[in-house]
Amino acid sequence: MSPVSQTPQVLAFDTFGTVVDWHTGISTALARALPDVDASELAIAWRARYAPALARVEAGTEPWTGLDVLHERNLVAELTQRDLHLDDATIRELVLAWHRLPAWPEVPQALARLKERFIIAPLSNGSVALLTHLAKHAGLPWDLVTGSDLWGHYKPAPQTYLGLARLLEVEPGEIMMVAAHFPDLDAAKTLGLQTAYIARPLEFGPAGNDTTPRPEHPLHCTGIDHLADVLLDGH
Repeated sequence: MSPVSQTPQVLAFDTFGTVVDWHTGISTALARALPDVDASELAIAWRARYAPALARVEAGTEPWTGLDVLHERNLVAELTQRDLHLDDATIRELVLAWHRLPAWPEVPQALARLKERFIIAPLSNGSVALLTHLAKHAGLPWDLVTGSDLWGHYKPAPQTYLGLARLLEVEPGEIMMVAAHFPDLDAAKTLGLQTAYIARPLEFGPAGNDTTPRPEHPLHCTGIDHLADVLLDGH
């Protein structure tokens, strides 16, 4: 049985970890700002505050807050916990490092291949501005750039996935969600989207990442170039 139930019209890409290598980008920026700390460990700790912050916004315990502000709050909280201190300008530069992350090596060329047949777009918790800056920096040839500020919600809220379907005037089943994170794919599948998993064993750097296949997401790819091979060439 083919892992693709029908040919999608739209490929929607999670971005942090799936398309871009946040760990390398953020740990590099942190190492410049704090040369005496374990930048890899600090990057992972900063990132660990991400999902709980989004969940608080989605639960309504905090008002809608953009990702740059959440990143800044999370960084300040982590630094404070460690009794580390940076000036406001340096903190701002570290927040903007999320706008300048490197793509995984195969991504720009693979996206260019996929763009020949499919509409390709990010479906990320970043803002339109962040994702536009990221596309320019990393060479991501999106057909359009969407962001969490268009929906006023963060994944896995249904408004994100269904918002893209509404914006592009397609049915949810005509979109394939592409992500390196199973919870993202689980939420998308529940709403009727197709799914493709991208294994990123180095997403967290030397700490590693479990990329064991799961039967509920049978399209399990080693990279976006592999996804292109499956969707364009059938292998």
